Amino acid sequence: MLATERNASPHTVRAYARELRGFADFLAKQYGARLAIAKIEHPQIRAYLGELYGRGLGKASVARALAAIRSWFKWLARQGVVEQSPAALVSTPKLPKHLPRVPSIEEMNRVVETADDEGAAWPERDRAIFELLYGCGIRNAELVGIDLGDIQWANEAILVRGKGKKQRLVPLGDAAAQAIRAYLPEREAKLAAANGGAGKPSPALLLNARLRGNGRLTTRSVGRIVKQIALAHGLPADVHPHTLRHAFGTHMLEEGADLRAIQELLGHARLSTTQRYTQLTVGQVAAVYDRTHPRANRAWAKQRQT
Repeated sequence: MLATERNASPHTVRAYARELRGFADFLAKQYGARLAIAKIEHPQIRAYLGELYGRGLGKASVARALAAIRSWFKWLARQGVVEQSPAALVSTPKLPKHLPRVPSIEEMNRVVETADDEGAAWPERDRAIFELLYGCGIRNAELVGIDLGDIQWANEAILVRGKGKKQRLVPLGDAAAQAIRAYLPEREAKLAAANGGAGKPSPALLLNARLRGNGRLTTRSVGRIVKQIALAHGLPADVHPHTLRHAFGTHMLEEGADLRAIQELLGHARLSTTQRYTQLTVGQVAAVYDRTHPRANRAWAKQRQT
């Protein structure tokens, strides 16, 4: 159902299967392998979550396990296997709000504009990676999934395949377009030189340097490239491809973009997901208040700025 009806990614299907196998193993060990699904009640689910905590798992990991169990029981209820979901009576662990540190506009411009320096493994490609991640706000998986035919030069847009196989068009900015045009001749030359000129053509826009497999760059490689270049230019060690996506949304919001427009560009199914970016700029809102409201505590404001 996840794969065929909800168009969930293979990664999501594997994750749900892993969580449910862990739950089933726990039930079989604690209550016997012949325990009927209809006999499972919420205390048993809570006991499983308690065991996960006992293994040292954090709240986020326990919440993911509970989400998979809830989804499974909702499906079982629709199929008539159970009357109602016992997981509905189990509360989700309260997760702490970790707001990611987003590089400033100046920091991002500095890194993106120098991503193709001599330290890069494939300068033209790596510059295109940064321009697309930050300039278009796309996900890592969306980036590596881009084919040459997805670039609509006439419309100045890129066709992106997001979560659930949903497609959307994102604007192709001038800087990103220039980076891609600089990279394409290098890409063609590398393909032509492969195997003495007998290299197979690849539809993928972004290729790995050694043209392994089908030549398409992997998300893991993109993560390694982004971290290496970011560290070399003074950004913190926790920078990864999704950081550039966060920076895209945050900086657009800072510059006055409409929240719903940002939602469309990022491909968020719910506006509530996009609204997380408002939390990232709450400091700026406070700063505006400090500077402009006649009843603001000026001394406190100056102390905050120092």
